[in-house]
Amino acid sequence: QVQLVESGGGSVQAGGSLRLSCAASGNTYKDYCMGWFRQAPGKEREGVAKITTGGASTYYADSVKGRFTISRDNTNNTLYLQMNSLKPEDTAMYYCAAVHVLRCRLVTLASGGMEYWGKGTLVTVSS
Repeated sequence: QVQLVESGGGSVQAGGSLRLSCAASGNTYKDYCMGWFRQAPGKEREGVAKITTGGASTYYADSVKGRFTISRDNTNNTLYLQMNSLKPEDTAMYYCAAVHVLRCRLVTLASGGMEYWGKGTLVTVSS
């Protein structure tokens, strides 16, 4: 089992940057594909980025490509999301999530299917 705790959210003006972190518990973090998802008020949750166990492959929603970067540190059990050129439409609660490597290929940013979720960190971007 994996427990996830996000941090790094806050308020920023459009064009600014934030770096989200997700601390994972347990000594099997390296066996999990990880992802970032977000949910804006009144909208459905959407996938933002996904990264494989070793970090070799990453996937992004079209809306964040070229602006956001997902990365992971398997030594310190931490997932990151570097967000640059932020826009008001990026305002949302951001969640990190994990799925075991055996089921990683079944999970896409659109389909969901992640197994463990954090409680989220709020990002607010003002114009």
